[in-house]
Amino acid sequence: MSSEQSGKKIFNFMGARIPATALSVILLVVAIAALAVNGLKFGLDFTGGAQVEVRFSEPADIPQIRGILNEEGLVNPVAVLFGSDTEVLIRTQGAMSDGGEQALSRRLAQLYPAAELVSVDHAPRDRGNYSQSLTFSGLSESDVTDELLPGVYFGSHEARSEAAQVVVLTENSLDTAYTSELLDVLEAKTGSQVELRRSEYVGPQIGAELRDEGGLGMLVALAVVMLYVAARFQFKFSVGAVLALAHDVIIVLGFFALFQIDFDLTVLAAVLAVIGYSLNDTIVVFDRIRENFRKMRKGSSADVINASLTQTLERTFITSLTTLLVLVMLFVFGGELISGFALALIVGVVVGTYSSIYVSCNTLMWMHIVKEDLMPPEKEGSEIDEMP
Repeated sequence: MSSEQSGKKIFNFMGARIPATALSVILLVVAIAALAVNGLKFGLDFTGGAQVEVRFSEPADIPQIRGILNEEGLVNPVAVLFGSDTEVLIRTQGAMSDGGEQALSRRLAQLYPAAELVSVDHAPRDRGNYSQSLTFSGLSESDVTDELLPGVYFGSHEARSEAAQVVVLTENSLDTAYTSELLDVLEAKTGSQVELRRSEYVGPQIGAELRDEGGLGMLVALAVVMLYVAARFQFKFSVGAVLALAHDVIIVLGFFALFQIDFDLTVLAAVLAVIGYSLNDTIVVFDRIRENFRKMRKGSSADVINASLTQTLERTFITSLTTLLVLVMLFVFGGELISGFALALIVGVVVGTYSSIYVSCNTLMWMHIVKEDLMPPEKEGSEIDEMP
């Protein structure tokens, strides 16, 4: 529906405000339910784990590499290209020593089915030049051979019996040993030479701090926005702006929880960017609404809001469309390292454009915004000053 004003067509946006409210409520309920039931699938930045960068002598077959990593028993392994088609980033939610324990247990089961790896101590006492100790049950000292603990991976070792168990001190840790072993496995199964470029570990404690500080950052951002809009416009406007931002953030987070897409620091950065994008669009609309409330002498609040939204529609449409074009290109051609970032912004831009119309402006209607709310208060004694 639309109406005419000064020869220009005015779209009746607020005519659909009740169905729009119902749609927003449904989206929020689904998002909150997904967050409560599934939760966010936190990536390596938040959970902690290992990250290895390798270079292949031939173009890497990513699906094949992912299959190899799953066979090796790594925890939620991820393999993505970065830089070129021969550079591969391998990430796993767990230390490389976890894969090392899996590989060692497999060799142990093949060689000595009755034996068992009891424990791994990464800081043994009286270790000398050794970095860790491995405790086995069901083994004798003579069973600890290069076939069980390949020297090419573990370096030198020393075995000794302690209380019906065998303790083996090794020169290289499971992390170091398994990283080397994994490279050999990749070389053997891909037929390409593999060179280790970098290996690092992100601790879960750091991840927890990043998660908590990121969440606190979003809350602080919403509080500052509310104060700014209340001072710049009026309290009802600040409520509309903050509800729109909360609406956008919850839906984006719910989208990632519903489809169990990895949530890492790049996605968190995208969520914060969505707050800025949505707020910018909302402020433009609010500024035009305030201006029209002071200029338009006739018409209801809905008429003023419809006229303001119509006047800013072209700007909103062009800005959102050009932004989405860039984000879609990043999502399609940017590679997996930034796919989550691009996807979060795509969802955020779409939802943010919608919320600038049907959440922020709708809130003004539900709070019964009127022209008097935007008029400056009269000074005391002003009537006396105007008397001759």
